Amino acid sequence: MKHKMSIEKKVIYSATNTYSVLNSYTEKTKNVWVVFHGLGYLSKYFIKYFSRINPEENFIIAPQAPSKYYQGNDFKHVGASWLTRENTVEETKNVLAYVDEVFKNEVTDIPKNLIVLGFSQGVSIAARWVASRRVDCNHLVLHSGGIPKELVPEDFSFLKEGVKVTYIYGNRDEYINIARKTEEEIKGNRLFGNHLKIEVFDGIHEVNMDYIKEISL
Repeated sequence: MKHKMSIEKKVIYSATNTYSVLNSYTEKTKNVWVVFHGLGYLSKYFIKYFSRINPEENFIIAPQAPSKYYQGNDFKHVGASWLTRENTVEETKNVLAYVDEVFKNEVTDIPKNLIVLGFSQGVSIAARWVASRRVDCNHLVLHSGGIPKELVPEDFSFLKEGVKVTYIYGNRDEYINIARKTEEEIKGNRLFGNHLKIEVFDGIHEVNMDYIKEISL
């Protein structure tokens, strides 16, 4: 008896996802941040890093990666992932559509200074969102993560003069090979042109609060 081949199909449906904000968006707000956490984080915990900068001048939006999973064998701690190698193109569309809604829900005018930051796995989402939506940001911070291979210089050709792009990582990062490879790639193909500055700090694979504080001033 012949076995029939399975067929993978897809369906469109509505979904709900959370996100976190920190501080209030007021006339005193100097910086609006959209920050994408790394693998294994939840946005409500990742956003706490930004509680160390001036609350009056900084409004932070932290989208939440949609795929949750238990970390470790005790099933106590929950982490999240933005994307995997499975069905990446479709999942990317879903994630970016979600980020669009989060941003639209929180920001109704043009911010004085918009900072988009991705940490670790969040770099891939930050870079893709800015590129695909032609986000009019003032500073794109790519912190300790890999930039998607499909992105090309033309994807960032819309960036206005004066827009900063910083690629930053620690010299003792346990994923240093990935960071160095990414650094060389963005240097080699001039992905961001004159916008790019590469920063290497003394540290491991963690959020560099000294740098966060510096650019929040």
